[in-house]
Amino acid sequence: MMHEVFEKLRDLQDVLSKKFDIDRDMKEIPKILTTKTELLNRLKKSYIEKNDDLQRKKERIKEIRHKMQEAERNREHSEQQMDVIKTQREYEALDKEIKIAKEKEEDSRKLLQKEEKNLEELAAQLEREENLIKKQEEEIKNENNRIKHELKEKGKLLKTLEKEEEKITPGLDEEILFKFERIIKSKAGVGIVPIHSGICTGCHMILPAQFANEVRSGESILFCPHCSRILFFQEDEEMPGEFEPIYSSHDDEEDEVFDDE
Repeated sequence: MMHEVFEKLRDLQDVLSKKFDIDRDMKEIPKILTTKTELLNRLKKSYIEKNDDLQRKKERIKEIRHKMQEAERNREHSEQQMDVIKTQREYEALDKEIKIAKEKEEDSRKLLQKEEKNLEELAAQLEREENLIKKQEEEIKNENNRIKHELKEKGKLLKTLEKEEEKITPGLDEEILFKFERIIKSKAGVGIVPIHSGICTGCHMILPAQFANEVRSGESILFCPHCSRILFFQEDEEMPGEFEPIYSSHDDEEDEVFDDE
């Protein structure tokens, strides 16, 4: 009778392990899309900020050009007045105005050239970012379609495994099933293991002799006192010679699977 239970538990272990792997994958897969979406949002934010800066630079260039044109008109007007001046004082005052207008005109022209160069560089950056955004959007679209397909396929496989689980579990104690599922989740898909030479092959810890004999008798379901896995004895798999115990850091303390009991 117990032999059949152990067989069922081993079969169930395979099913549950695959189920939990698929469930984990179904939770992890969309994270890839989330990361790419976050990157896209940062690119869009950067693009908006740069575009706002571009508009400000355009307004700045308009102001500079207006000042330069105004200085140019003032200079031309003053130069025209040179033909009608009559005194040295008027000449000196007008000459000063012309020099000041020329300086303003030249300063504005240099500043305008600088700002126009900056505007050109910024416009090029925006074009590159716009192309990058379009590329990222296309990648996300393709990734989203791929993820939908992959999740759909994994969902089908999950349903198949659930049907297999439903065929295996009838007749098994519900409390044992509850514990077994938690063990599978916490022990990397391994919830039932044989003992070899009085050693649990799950955590490689030496078992008390009396306890090992009870496992060998196979009269009841027993859990390893170190890693909480279900133990069974299988003589045809017993390893020859001495089995050196290995201390496993993963199972270094009394397992917490059943702490809430």
